[in-house]
Amino acid sequence: MNKNDHLFLVDGSGYIFRAFHALPPLTRKSDGLPVGAVAGFCNMLWKLLADARDTSVGVTPTHLAVIFDYSSKTFRKELYPEYKANRSEPPEDLIPQFGLIREATKAFDLPCIELEGFEADDLIATYARLAEEAGADTTIISSDKDLMQLVTPHVSMYDSMKDRQIGRDEVIEKWGVPPEKMIDLQSLTGDSTDNVPGVPGIGPKTAAQLLEEYGDLDTLLARAGEIKQNKRRENIIAFADQARLSRELVTLKIDTPVEDDLDSFKLEPQNGPKLIAFLKAMEFTTLTRRVAEATGAEASDVDPATVEVAWGAAARGPDLDEGDAATPETATANDSDSGQWTPAALARARAEEAASARIDHSAYHCLRDMEALDAFIAAARETGVVAFDTETTSLDPMQAELVGFSLAYQPQDGKAAASGPIQAAYTPLIHKAGADDLLGGGLVENQIPVDEALARLKTLLEDPSVLKIAQNMKYDWLIMKRHGVEIESFDDTMLISYAIDAGVGGQGMDALSERWLGHKPIAYKEVAGSGRSAVTFDFVDIEKATTYAAEDADVTLRLWQALKPRLAADGLVSVYERLERPMVATLANMEMRGVSVDRQILSRLSGDFAQGAAALEDEIQTLAGEKFNVGSPRQLGEILFGKMGLPGGTKTRSGQWSTTAQKLEELAAEGLELPGKIVEWRQLTKLKSTYTDALPGFINPETDRVHTSYALASTTTGRLSSSEPNLQNIPVRTAEGRKIRTAFVSQPGYKLVSADYSQIELRVLAHVADIEALKKAFADGLDIHAMTASEMFGVPVKDMPPEIRRRAKAINFGIIYGISAFGLANQLSIPRSEASEYIKTYFERFPGIRDYMESTKAFAREHGYVETIFGRRAHYPEIKSSNPQVRSFNERAAINAPIQGSAADIIRRAMIRIDAALDEADLTGSMLLQVHDELIFEAPDDEVDATIRVATDIMENAAMPAVAMKVPLKVDARAASNWDEAH
Repeated sequence: MNKNDHLFLVDGSGYIFRAFHALPPLTRKSDGLPVGAVAGFCNMLWKLLADARDTSVGVTPTHLAVIFDYSSKTFRKELYPEYKANRSEPPEDLIPQFGLIREATKAFDLPCIELEGFEADDLIATYARLAEEAGADTTIISSDKDLMQLVTPHVSMYDSMKDRQIGRDEVIEKWGVPPEKMIDLQSLTGDSTDNVPGVPGIGPKTAAQLLEEYGDLDTLLARAGEIKQNKRRENIIAFADQARLSRELVTLKIDTPVEDDLDSFKLEPQNGPKLIAFLKAMEFTTLTRRVAEATGAEASDVDPATVEVAWGAAARGPDLDEGDAATPETATANDSDSGQWTPAALARARAEEAASARIDHSAYHCLRDMEALDAFIAAARETGVVAFDTETTSLDPMQAELVGFSLAYQPQDGKAAASGPIQAAYTPLIHKAGADDLLGGGLVENQIPVDEALARLKTLLEDPSVLKIAQNMKYDWLIMKRHGVEIESFDDTMLISYAIDAGVGGQGMDALSERWLGHKPIAYKEVAGSGRSAVTFDFVDIEKATTYAAEDADVTLRLWQALKPRLAADGLVSVYERLERPMVATLANMEMRGVSVDRQILSRLSGDFAQGAAALEDEIQTLAGEKFNVGSPRQLGEILFGKMGLPGGTKTRSGQWSTTAQKLEELAAEGLELPGKIVEWRQLTKLKSTYTDALPGFINPETDRVHTSYALASTTTGRLSSSEPNLQNIPVRTAEGRKIRTAFVSQPGYKLVSADYSQIELRVLAHVADIEALKKAFADGLDIHAMTASEMFGVPVKDMPPEIRRRAKAINFGIIYGISAFGLANQLSIPRSEASEYIKTYFERFPGIRDYMESTKAFAREHGYVETIFGRRAHYPEIKSSNPQVRSFNERAAINAPIQGSAADIIRRAMIRIDAALDEADLTGSMLLQVHDELIFEAPDDEVDATIRVATDIMENAAMPAVAMKVPLKVDARAASNWDEAH
C-alpha cells in the first residue's frame, strides 16, 4: 500500500443492522426466505462503491474491505464474562441472513474479513494503524462511537446514512472530548449496550467535565478525593477498579494478529456477471438492472448455471465450495453419474413440464348457463382429476358467502394420460352491480342460481372416483360443507408442499407458483382493490373475476402435477397420507362445531380486570412519585431509568429507554417493587384487550359459538397454530389467565372434557435418546422432575423441597429447547455460573441426551433436515452456516424439531382417529379444540365417562402401530362445565 492510497474499512456488522432496520420486511418470492437485510446491505455497498467521490468523503477508495464480527466469544468475554450479556437474540428473520450477507460481500469481489476471538472493531483498529504506518489515509464506514477513539489526521469515519464525515472536530462536538480521550470517557460512562459497567452516576457530560479538569482517567482516579460533589466522589473512589476494567474492555486492539495484508484489499473493477448472478438468485430486480447498466454486463446474458450455483450458495450460506454447489437440489435433468433421476431432478422436470404450457388468460371460460357448466363438469370428470377453488365474501369460512367457483382440468389425448392444454373456467353465482351504491346493487344478469349450480357441483365433488385438487382445501371444504356438499377424494397442494419442504419457504399459492412454475399469479388486490377502495368479491367485475379465479384453479392443477411426484421420490407419501391430508376433514369438522363462550363471564372479567388495572396504576404512580401514562414506554422509561436510576437501563435506536417485558421481569426478579407492579399491570390490560374485550366479537351470530381457525402448514415442526381467535395463547400460569378459560362453557346437559398428554415431549425425548433412567421413571410412573432432581442434586425424592423440583423441571423442559446458561439463569433467577453448572451436571447424569444432540446435529448438517419418529422432515438449510449465531440457532432448532415434531405427530394421529372411534362406540360427543398437547371435547352428561375412556385409549396408543414407544404415553382427563375446571 502506498502513500497516496485511500483505504475504506466497512463495519460490516453495523451495516447489517442498519440495513435490517432501515427497510420493511422483505422475503424472496420463490421460497419465502427473509432477505430484507441482504437487500439493504447490497444497496448500501453498491452506493458506496458507485458514489464515494460524490459524498462528504470526496474520494474513491483504492483499497476496501468489509469487516465482520466472528462471534460473541472474544478475549473480552474471558476478561469479563458479563460483557454483552444483556444483548437480546437477534430477530428471528435476521438470523438466516447473516451468512447470505457474507456471500453478498464475496459476490462484490470484496474481502470478507473476520477473526475468531476478536471483534470487527479490533480488526478495523489494526488495519487503520497499518495503513497509517504505510502513509495512507483510512475512512472507517461507520458511526459507532466505539470506533471514534481511532480518529487521527489520517483516520476518519463516515456515516453513510447521514452522508457525514466524522473527524476530530465532530468527535469533540458530539462528546466534549477529543478522540484520544474517548477511551477514558467510555471507561467512566460505561456502555449499557455492551454491558460495560463504567462508574454509576457518571454520564457523558460529567465524564467530559472531569477529564477536562483532571486530564486523563489515571489522574482522575488518583485525585478522586478532591472531587467536591459527594456522590460523584464516593462513586469514583468505590468503582475505580470497575473503571479500569471498563478501560480494558473499550480499548480497541491495534495489534490483532490479522491474516490478510492491506495489498489484498486493492479494489479491482467490478465482476459484473458474478455479482449479477448473486443478485438474480436473490431476486433483487432493481439492483440487478443498475449493476448491469454500470458494468456493461447484460443481466439476460448471465449463464443460468451461474445463477443456479449462486442460488445454492445463497440458500445454504457461506460454507459452500464449488463441489458442494452441484448437489441434487441444484441439478438439472438426471444425474449424469448414475444415469438415474434424483428426487429433486424429477420434481424439477415435472415442474418444467407443468409450466411448459403457457398460462393463457384469454383461454379461460366463464360458465354462465347450466348447459356450459354441465359440459365442463362432464369433460373434467372424464380426466379423473380436477382442480377446484371457491371465491367468497370473507376469509372466515363460517360466515362467508359463496360468490362463485372455478374448475380446471387437463384433457386426455385418447387413452393416454392428460396431455392437452389445461382448461380452466369460472362460474359466477351472486356477483352484484353498483359497489359504489350505498344501498347496494342487484344481481348481475346471466348467472346460474346458487342451488342449481351446487346440485351439479355436488355430483362432481362427492364422486370418489374423481380426485379434487385444491390449495388450502380446508377452507373450500368448510364452504362446501355449509352448503351441504362434502368433498370426497382430494389432494391439497399446500399440504403436499408442506410435507416435502417444511422450513424451506412459504406454502402459499403465490410463493409456490413463482418457485415451481415461474409464474406470478394475479394479486387479489388487483381485482378487488385495496384500502378504502376495496370491495368484497361479489362486487368484482365478472370478467376480471373470471381471469383471477380461473387462474387460481389452473395454477393449482399445475402445482399438483409438479409436486405430487416428489412425495414418492422423497419417500414422504406416508407423511402426507397419514399426518397431513386426513387432518383437513378433522380440523374442518372441529372448526364447524366451535365452542360456547359465556358473554356475561367475559363482561364481568373485563370489569374486574379494569378495576384491577386501575388499582395497580394508582400504586405504580404512588411508587413513582408522580402521575404519568403507564402505557407509554417513553414515559415509563424516563421514570424507571431516568428519574429513579434503576440498573440495567438500555436505550433503543431512537434514544428511548427500553422497557421490554424481559427487562421489567428481570428487574422484578431482583425484588424491585415498581417494575413488578408494571408487569402485573401489563398482564391485566393485555388479558382485557386481547381476550375479555375481544372474544365476544368472535362469537358467530348464527351459531352463537366461537369458531377458531387452525393452520396446518404454518410451523416447521408440524405443530398446529390457531387464529381468529388464537385460543392456544390464553395464559394458564396466572390466576387471571385461568379465569378466561372459565368463560368457555358446555351447553346445557353437556360437559367439556379435557384430555391432556402428560409431559409428552419429555417422553418422546426418553424414547428417541433412549435414556434408561428416564424410560424407567416413566414406566414406573414416577414424578419425572423429582427423579431428575434426585439424580442431579442427590436429594431424596420423598419430601423433596419444591424449589429443588422446580429447578429440575426448568432444566428438563429447557434442555428440549436448547436452553442456554443465560436463559436458565434468567428463568430461575440464579447466577449464570450456577445455571451453567446445572446444565453440565444434567448432561453428566444423562449422557445419552448429549449423544442424541450431537448425532442430530451431525445428521442435520449432512442432510439439511431432521426427521420425527414418523418420518416428517423439518428443513434447516442454514445449519452449515459459517456464522456462529446462525449455525447455533439452526442447531438448537434441529435438536428440538424431532422431539416437538414427534409430539405434534402423535396428537395429529390421535385427532385423525378419534371421530371414528367415538362413532364406533355410538357416542355423540365431539372434539372441539386442540391446544398444544390437550384435546377438548363436548359430551352429554351421561356419556362423559365413556368419552374419556375412548379419548384416552386413542391418545395413549396414537403412535401404534407405526412406532412402538419405549415409554408409555399418559393422558390426564377430566370433565366439568367450563374449560378451566376441566383442565
